[in-house]
Amino acid sequence: METTLHFFHTLGGYIWGPTMIILLVGTGAYLTVRLGFLQFSLLPYALRMAFSRKQDQSSPGDISQFQALMTALAGTIGTGNIAGVATAVVMGGPGAIFWMWMTALVGMATKYAEGLLAVKYRVRDELGNMSGGPMYYIEKGLNMKWLAMLFAFFGMIASLGTGSSVQSNSVAESIQSSFGIPGWLTGVVLTAMTALVLIGGIRSIGKVASVIVPFMAVFYVLGGLGIILTHYQQVLPALGLIFQDAFTGQAVAGGALGTVIRFGVARGLFSNEAGLGTAPIAAAAAKTDVPAKQALVSMTGTFIDTIVVCSITGLALVIGGLYTGQGGLTGAALTTQTFEQMLPGPGGWVVTIGLVFFSFSTILGWSYYGEKCTQYLFGTAAVKPYRTIYTAFVMLGAVASLDIVWALSDIFNGLMAFPNLVGILLLSGVVITETKLFIASNRKG
Repeated sequence: METTLHFFHTLGGYIWGPTMIILLVGTGAYLTVRLGFLQFSLLPYALRMAFSRKQDQSSPGDISQFQALMTALAGTIGTGNIAGVATAVVMGGPGAIFWMWMTALVGMATKYAEGLLAVKYRVRDELGNMSGGPMYYIEKGLNMKWLAMLFAFFGMIASLGTGSSVQSNSVAESIQSSFGIPGWLTGVVLTAMTALVLIGGIRSIGKVASVIVPFMAVFYVLGGLGIILTHYQQVLPALGLIFQDAFTGQAVAGGALGTVIRFGVARGLFSNEAGLGTAPIAAAAAKTDVPAKQALVSMTGTFIDTIVVCSITGLALVIGGLYTGQGGLTGAALTTQTFEQMLPGPGGWVVTIGLVFFSFSTILGWSYYGEKCTQYLFGTAAVKPYRTIYTAFVMLGAVASLDIVWALSDIFNGLMAFPNLVGILLLSGVVITETKLFIASNRKG
């Protein structure tokens, strides 16, 4: 078992090594330049459109643009925002937060391209529902069905780990640690709740996500802001340390600039999933007749996930100062301890409750991703069996040790990105053309 686990960890390290990081960030930087830094100039417009009450309800699609965004955020706002940021700060120093920001800013261009291609190449299945995502734009846009099938296979397997068992495991451990409730009982409740939502498909997932995601994000951000506001005198020094360490790597003993950049970039990508290929699967279900509109809405997800939520965690950690190694804490435990120390009383509850809601919403978001990948490979008849298996993995995760599942999840997550990035880069001309048409039509309007 130890040998197998070591092999999987080693393989995951190669997949998520410098080549992957350069490819992901490079794709975002390339698109940023070709799109004329669109993520900066059109971000206010995109945010207004994402949260507007007057969204298009007459165009083709299964759920509103807001619900599509919330479903995508359900899959991304999760343990990476709590545990991932803490790991980056411990291993890379405060400067890692700066590189998380930089990764998110170029990643917004990648997320925009994914969303645009997802809507442009989506199809209606035999049940009348929208289906889209990397497997469809790779097949229809590039005529490379074999590569599309690879993405779908990797996505289907990854969903059972990253989306299902790994998340329920995090919830069960957190609740048992905080409240003493046994893992099997948490598993039963989570499994039942998941099954109830999945019965209704994407419409049910979209409705639940549109309630849970805003609530959990606001709840967690307010808790973090409580720490920042009550320690406002330390905010500017903390920001100064983040910027200084980003280019020196000297804030942690033995630190190096390469380490700071690597952990900042890697954890940023882990959190917002720009380039992974998951979010466009949700974007394809949105009610819209203009691909660029949903692309802009999708783009805001990376901004919210990393620039807003991860920044709250990062600032709290730097202000708290516990990341320097005292007590050997890292991950969710470090974030929890920081919040408890800096906001006595409710601080620890904010992290625990936030982690529970973050993880449950991720279970819902990833269930749809895996379902669509399964449907692409095996047809609509496979959807119900997939939902049953996915729900069973929720229960499994709550009661079992998942070291190998964690390792396999990292591997298949990375493998998903390669076909998707090939599709985005080869179809970048389509993205540019559609964007120019959209901007030109808006100017005329």
